[in-house]
Amino acid sequence: MGQQLRAARKACALTLKQLSAVSGVALSTLSKMELGQVSVSYEKFTAVARALNIDISQLLSDPDAHPGTVPTQASTTQSPDYDTGNYSYRLLAGDYPQRTMTPMYGRIMARSVEDFDGFIRHAGQEFIVVLSGKIRICFESGENLTLSKHESAYFDSGQGHLYLSLSARDAEIMVVMTSA
Repeated sequence: MGQQLRAARKACALTLKQLSAVSGVALSTLSKMELGQVSVSYEKFTAVARALNIDISQLLSDPDAHPGTVPTQASTTQSPDYDTGNYSYRLLAGDYPQRTMTPMYGRIMARSVEDFDGFIRHAGQEFIVVLSGKIRICFESGENLTLSKHESAYFDSGQGHLYLSLSARDAEIMVVMTSA
């Protein structure tokens, strides 16, 4: 991801300091992202992509790969991935041209609200279905949704939220996000 981030930033003729000001992500975090030395939350990841006016798939995809054709397929074991420490995501169909949603396979490793620095929020809407295990979606409003295997939820991603695994093993999910 670091190479792609640096190339996208330079293509926009931005310094790290300028990108920090536009994205709201700390300069030191951006530098570590470019060097591949830090895992960041989805919120920070999307803030950087928005500031660069690119889709997050451009930061995760192989820079030598060519855009896909319609239709496209993806693998939950082979797709580009990133790990936040609390979640591990695999971007699905990232090479689909002009995507209007972001589908991802995820593993939920977090077990406690205290595992997070704060609630996650980003523009758009989110749809989630539990593939295995059991999760709790905690909202900043104090509401909670508990979902078991094959259950789903849909919500506004701008509302602070986070996922917790309630299972002995990491829960597995499919999440689809829109950016607007």
